[in-house]
Amino acid sequence: QVQLVESGGGLVQPGGSLKLSCVASGFDFTWAIMTWYRQPPGKERELIATILGGGVVANIADSVKGRFTVSRDNSKNTLYLQMDNLIPDDTAVYYCNHRFDWGQGIQVTVAS
Repeated sequence: QVQLVESGGGLVQPGGSLKLSCVASGFDFTWAIMTWYRQPPGKERELIATILGGGVVANIADSVKGRFTVSRDNSKNTLYLQMDNLIPDDTAVYYCNHRFDWGQGIQVTVAS
């Protein structure tokens, strides 16, 4: 059974940083294409970043380019999203995704 469990969200002031983690199980993580999405309040879910099994970043949204970094540790079956210089528009529920499977989502709120 596939499980994706996100952690690391919370409330942060503008300009601050957070690092999200997603621990995966139930499939071969090493070569899996993994993606972060987010859904801001009242808006559609949007793709943030995709990383291939070898650690190559396949794409990253223009809205977060230069501020967010996606990475993975295959030895820990864990996907990361380092978020720096956060702005209020980054407020959203963030989701980890692999093919048709989703994590439960984790809230990130950027406010002073």
